Amino acid sequence: MQKQVLSTQPIRSLEDALDRCQKLGMRVSRQRRFILELLWDAQEHLSAREIYDRLNLQGKGIGHTSVYQNLEALSSQGIIECIERCDGRLYGNISDSHSHVNCLDTNQILDVHIELPEDFIRHIEEQTGVKITDYSINFYGYRNKEQNG
Repeated sequence: MQKQVLSTQPIRSLEDALDRCQKLGMRVSRQRRFILELLWDAQEHLSAREIYDRLNLQGKGIGHTSVYQNLEALSSQGIIECIERCDGRLYGNISDSHSHVNCLDTNQILDVHIELPEDFIRHIEEQTGVKITDYSINFYGYRNKEQNG
């Protein structure tokens, strides 16, 4: 599915996400709303299985297939984030450009918005001959200081 670029406005709330769905002509089904609400409430990156389990624990009966199909539709349209990892995909509620802090002892991924200095970006452009239009940085570290030896 091709990602449509409808707006450069970042999605910063559940209401923004629902509004973007409607502007893209996506039906805001009960299941789709459940998934978006969960991602906004959780404020963390979750696997499809975790989303399925949490929704069903909340009594919101939703099938595996419905979870996977809705996650694919929402991520392919840029409404939610999909992170590919060696152990599977994780989904988060921030879809605009941002960076991540990967906590190695808790396996959490934390979202951070970072703006690099313009002279630093120009230096990279001069060094590579590539015009930088966007960037994402991955940081890695330990929350537990005893782990960093």
